[in-house]
Amino acid sequence: IKMPLTEQELHNLAMNIVGEALQELGWEFLLVNSNRKKNPQFVCIDPQGQRSFIIVRPILQGDDPDVYDPILMEVVCRKAQEHKADTYWAGVGLYDISDKKAPLEKGKSYQVEFRGLLKIE
Repeated sequence: IKMPLTEQELHNLAMNIVGEALQELGWEFLLVNSNRKKNPQFVCIDPQGQRSFIIVRPILQGDDPDVYDPILMEVVCRKAQEHKADTYWAGVGLYDISDKKAPLEKGKSYQVEFRGLLKIE
């Protein structure tokens, strides 16, 4: 029986990947929001002490993880500026190993494409 991952499961997977990367870089978490409809997903302090808002999205079907919604990011940037924070996009490509266009399924291997944080000016 094929059991595709739900949108929330895909979102949680992307959040875990980005969260682990941030921890390795020494970022401090102020707020973690796993609700995929609320932004930002992370509010952090980077190692230099700068506050940052980070938007996390799972990117599927072989699409480029660094392509983001400019309208969403403009809204988040304005909110971040009010808090003297930087804004970052964290797109996480999640692909079925055998077919990039196939939906991810529970228990099947997948490939991750995360190029790091993309600063939005």
